[in-house]
Amino acid sequence: MRLKIKIFVFFFFCACFRIVHAQVKQVPYDNNAAAGRYYTIRGVKLYTEVYGKGPALLMIHGNGGTISAFSKTIPYFSKHYKVIAVDSRAHGKSTDNNDSLSFEQMADDFALLLDTMHIESAYVIGWSDGGINALLLAMRHPDKVKKLASTGANLWPDSTALLPSAWKDELRYYNEQKDKQKTAAMDKNNWKVFLLDWNQPNILLSELSQIKCPSLIISGDRDVIRLEHTLLIYQNIPGADLWVLPKSGHATLIEHSDEFNKKVDDFFMRGK
Repeated sequence: MRLKIKIFVFFFFCACFRIVHAQVKQVPYDNNAAAGRYYTIRGVKLYTEVYGKGPALLMIHGNGGTISAFSKTIPYFSKHYKVIAVDSRAHGKSTDNNDSLSFEQMADDFALLLDTMHIESAYVIGWSDGGINALLLAMRHPDKVKKLASTGANLWPDSTALLPSAWKDELRYYNEQKDKQKTAAMDKNNWKVFLLDWNQPNILLSELSQIKCPSLIISGDRDVIRLEHTLLIYQNIPGADLWVLPKSGHATLIEHSDEFNKKVDDFFMRGK
């Protein structure tokens, strides 16, 4: 999510994930030994869980999140798709001992993961940072993406992409924490994940023309990503569709899960 995440957004994500856990208890997503497996990808171990059978569908969570972000999404799509949910590098159960992190790294991870799983191409749902990764995956590895649905993504990390309140919260957190993190080894990974959204993404509008697959660009009308910014993304992807959910914040797939699942599924099925 190009944006991703002011401290405000970071804690918002955490709250959303706790809500999901409370509401959907049948399957312990992100902690399901029956569905889970590690893949060694480009020097890191990516944790994945696979559900269902059918066309491959990759789900990519947001900053600070895990597979559990899709607890309301996986049950619907696993009825007709082979859902591949993954903890991004440096998130959840996936490892990453490097000092830095980039969206390009992560997009390349997902492409190689699909190759390693012998999947030629997949549908993709990305939320927030995952929405950014969905765009980059389609840009850098166009043969790997059949169609994508990206919700709450941003192209650059400043107040022209994010709401001013979210930007100010992130700036405040950065100023408070930057000196502490120099000696806080135990917080190294969390700081690295925070800096991902502080410094990135850095995608040019012109680069979006590289996306050739059908794309559904999604936003809540109360998202932390400025609606004007989402419109820019939509307008610069050839043939893209736009969907703005009324009365929705950043967590479109949680706040309006039934509508989200059906709309995205209809988009994926269109033209079949």
